[in-house]
Amino acid sequence: MKQTETIAAIATALSDSGIGIVRISGDDAIEIGSRVYRSKNGCHSLKDYGSHTIHYGFIMDGDEILDEVMVAVMKAPNSYTKEDTVEINCHGGVLIVQKVLETVLRNGARLAEPGEFTKRAFLNGRIDLAKAEAVMDIIHSRNEFALKSSMKQLKGSISDCIRQMREEILYEIAFIESALDDPEHISTEGYPEKLLPKIGDLLSRCNKLIDSADDGKVLKEGINTVIVGKPNAGKSSLMNLLVGEEKAIVTDVAGTTRDVLEESIRLHGIGLNIIDTAGIRSTEDVVEKIGVERALKIASDADLILYVVDSSVALDESDEEILDLIGGKKCIVLLNKTDLVPVVEEEELRKKLRDAEISVIRTSTRDNTGIEEFENTIKEMFFSGALSMNEEVIITNMRHKQALEEARDSLLMVKKSLEDEMPEDFYSIDLMSAYASLGYIIGEEVGEDLVNEIFSKFCMGK
Repeated sequence: MKQTETIAAIATALSDSGIGIVRISGDDAIEIGSRVYRSKNGCHSLKDYGSHTIHYGFIMDGDEILDEVMVAVMKAPNSYTKEDTVEINCHGGVLIVQKVLETVLRNGARLAEPGEFTKRAFLNGRIDLAKAEAVMDIIHSRNEFALKSSMKQLKGSISDCIRQMREEILYEIAFIESALDDPEHISTEGYPEKLLPKIGDLLSRCNKLIDSADDGKVLKEGINTVIVGKPNAGKSSLMNLLVGEEKAIVTDVAGTTRDVLEESIRLHGIGLNIIDTAGIRSTEDVVEKIGVERALKIASDADLILYVVDSSVALDESDEEILDLIGGKKCIVLLNKTDLVPVVEEEELRKKLRDAEISVIRTSTRDNTGIEEFENTIKEMFFSGALSMNEEVIITNMRHKQALEEARDSLLMVKKSLEDEMPEDFYSIDLMSAYASLGYIIGEEVGEDLVNEIFSKFCMGK
C-alpha cells in the first residue's frame, strides 16, 4: 500500500491567524519546494540545506512574490511521514494560504486526501494503527482526561500491551508447531498443564481491557448527563448555572421547556454533555406531551441522571414515574429551592429511593448553594465509581474493543480444548486466531479497505 506521489495540503485551521502552514511530503517534496521558494539572497534550491533546518525567503508564483515565509526542510526518514517533507510557514490569512497551496499544486504536488500524511506515517512504519488513531483522538479531545488518555495511546500504552500479548501467544504457537513437526526431539508431555495458566493470564488481561471500554467511551465522548424533574423544579435554572449563561428560558409558568436543550461543559476537567428536558408530568398539551416522551427516552439512555426535586412542592405521581425511571441508573438527586419553606425533606425522599447510594444534595439555584458539593460529587463518581479514570490502559476505540472480544473468544476456545484434553493442533488454530485478532488493533492484520476507511475520517492536512 506504499504510496510515492508527492502530496500537499494546508496543515492548519483555515481561518485568519498569525501563521498558516502548507505541508508537502513525498519523494519530490524538496524539488517542488525549490520550484516555489526563493531565499532572500535569490537562491532557489532547498536541496543543499540540512535536514531539520528552517529558512527565510519568499514563495514565488512565477516572477510574482506571493508571501514572505519561513520554510522548514525535513529529510527522510526523519520526518512525520518518513518521507522528504517541506513545511511552508506563511501568513495565516485564508486567501494567502490557499494561494500558496495552489502554487505548490501547480508545480507538481497532488492535493492530499484527509489523513493522508498520518496514513503514510503508518504505511511507512513510523507508527502503528493504534497510534495513528490516537492522533485523531488528540485533535478531537473534548476534555483533559480524554487528551491525557490519547497522549498515552500515542506514546504506545495500548500498542505495547497488545504487542506483549501477541509475543506470548506467538511463542506458544511456535512451540506447538515445532513439537508437531519434530515430535522425536520436542516433547509436549505436561505442556497443556503449563499452557493453561498462561491462557488464564491472557484472558484476564483481555477482559480487563474490554471492561475498560465503557470508561473509555465516557472518557472520550463525555458523560451524557440528563436533567429530569417535574415542571418548575429548577431544571432550566440548573442548566443555565452549569453552562454559565442564559441558555434555557426560565419562567414561573409550568411547562416552559418543551423540547430538549443540549450543551457541553467541562467540570473539573470532565466533559459533561448536559441535556435539559421537558418537565415530566401528565399533560393534554400535544407539544408538551411529545417533550415529555422525549425526556423519558433520553433519560433511559443517559450515563448520569440529575433528578431535580422542588422541595417546596409535595411529591406526586410524576415523581413516582421519575423514581421508577432512575432505578438502577447512576443518579444524583438535587433537593432544590431549599431557600423556600420545605415540604419535602431529605428523609422522605430517601425512603422512596431504591438505591441507598444515590447522593441527595440540598441546593438552591437562586442562591447558588449546594453547587460546589454537586460538582465534587460528580468528580468523586468519576474517579471512584464505574466512571473511574486512573493510570491503567483504557480502551477508547470500539474497533479495539471488538478485536479484543474476538481474541478473548479464541482464547476461551483454547482453554476449553485444554480442559477437554484435545490434541495440540486444535488449540494451535485458536491461538493463531487470537494472535490475528490482536494484530487487527495495531494494523498488522488489516486490509487496504479498512485502512482507507479509518484515515478518511481524519481532517485534511493531518
